[in-house]
Amino acid sequence: MDVQVGDVLTMKKPHPCGSNQWEVLRTGADFKLRCCGCGHEVMGARSKFEKHIKKIDDSNRKA
Repeated sequence: MDVQVGDVLTMKKPHPCGSNQWEVLRTGADFKLRCCGCGHEVMGARSKFEKHIKKIDDSNRKA
């Protein structure tokens, strides 16, 4: 899966704040994501997060 820093991910389930949009802050073996609703940051295994991705919005990605 081609996920890069700056992408906004739409997840299958919403965060408790109600938003299901997350901004990618760091990639590698782990992902660091920031909730677009409340600003909460989480970090976890790439394999865990990739299972929950519904859509990748890469319109903010730099060329």
